[in-house]
Amino acid sequence: MTRPAGILRPYRPEDREALFDICVRTGHEGGDSRHLYPDPDLLPNIFAAPYVALEPELAFVVEDGGRAVGYILGTADTASFVSRYRTEWLPSLTGRYPAPVQPQDPPTPAGMMTGLMHDPERMVLPELDGYPAHLHIDLLPSHQRYGYGRALMETFLGALHARGVPAVHLSMVTSNTPARAFYDRVGFHEIAVPDPGPVTYLGRSTAATPPR
Repeated sequence: MTRPAGILRPYRPEDREALFDICVRTGHEGGDSRHLYPDPDLLPNIFAAPYVALEPELAFVVEDGGRAVGYILGTADTASFVSRYRTEWLPSLTGRYPAPVQPQDPPTPAGMMTGLMHDPERMVLPELDGYPAHLHIDLLPSHQRYGYGRALMETFLGALHARGVPAVHLSMVTSNTPARAFYDRVGFHEIAVPDPGPVTYLGRSTAATPPR
């Protein structure tokens, strides 16, 4: 198959619509999540938009045909990000997404995600202290397996390394085995966290990625 003609570059504000679309279309174990969340802005407002709002300098995209088709974004300091998310980002969302008053029975996907939105402190775990940065990376299926994921990762790690950030972590749905295979290839290892639920925590140094 012919490799798509993607270009890696820093995120720009005009990428916001594409960023939201990518997040939604990869938001269910790497696949389309539109059937799970009636409000298509819910996932992006948790896992994408706050990062480009609070730390846009750590957001990069792959562009093809004038539109972003993949991204990597994150924070250099999770604890600081959580504090800013609580005070600067979350207040703008509470009218649209009120905090759950009590757990739903049975829980809905949207209800669970809204609960996560209102609990940014869940991201601060003592087991992750040695990995102060964290990231999210998503790429549309049309541009996967062409090296763009690795290129995004190398760019993000390089930006962290230049800031003196020693290590980074991420969390992923454990059942997403293709994603785990990718993270293994680019040098991530598992971090033991008590009772992690349906996710696995991975981390690595920000030094150069292993050879292909």
